[in-house]
Amino acid sequence: MATRKRGKRAARGSSSPLAEYKSKRDFAKTREPEGRVAGSRGTKKKLHFVIQKHAASHLHFDFRLELDGVMKSWAVPKGPSYDPKVRRLAMQVEDHPIEYNTFEGTIPEGEYGGGTVMLWDRGTYEAENGGGLEALRDGYERGDLKILMHGKRMEGGWVLVRMRTDDRGRSQWLLIKHRDEFADPDYDVVGDETTSVTTGRSMEEIGTKSRRVWSSNRTPRKSAAAPSRKKRATRSKR
Repeated sequence: MATRKRGKRAARGSSSPLAEYKSKRDFAKTREPEGRVAGSRGTKKKLHFVIQKHAASHLHFDFRLELDGVMKSWAVPKGPSYDPKVRRLAMQVEDHPIEYNTFEGTIPEGEYGGGTVMLWDRGTYEAENGGGLEALRDGYERGDLKILMHGKRMEGGWVLVRMRTDDRGRSQWLLIKHRDEFADPDYDVVGDETTSVTTGRSMEEIGTKSRRVWSSNRTPRKSAAAPSRKKRATRSKR
């Protein structure tokens, strides 16, 4: 994994939700969005999620949920499973800016998170109990976040359950599919869905043909700001 670099204007101990994200990146060298905390969407606005398949030092899936102006983020090594009996490890990582949601391309080797990034799924989500923002905030704080996902590949009820925090201060969660009409132990969503949900490209095609590169080969700026398959048919219950 590339050495983590401290952002020039990100101070440790800052109260900003994006402080850790900025502390790991040097925005004079990377085109990744420095970002800002977005304003509240209000109680009636839909919240978005994105899942990015990321071939960094180890292949994993970046699971991101919009909440309070940032993307709450987890690294899921094996990706999601539609089998309710399967519990997928989800390591919580730093909050990311909303601008991260549209990126598909490559991060050069040697930079933090270097590798190929695919937009594997995206859509909207909500609290499973219909309780809105407050239910989502409460579930996140308690470590029992129950959600309904409306994506092209992620559908129905899911839960993120916080298990423990390791000696490096990283929270370990589990991502589990709820038992509903979308649950299907025979559906290998990770194995079956291997192309971009937006461009239809494979990881190899993105890595070799993408024009989007967060490259470090640029002159530092004075300003600190950095510039499918078709939806699967619903199966009948067994």
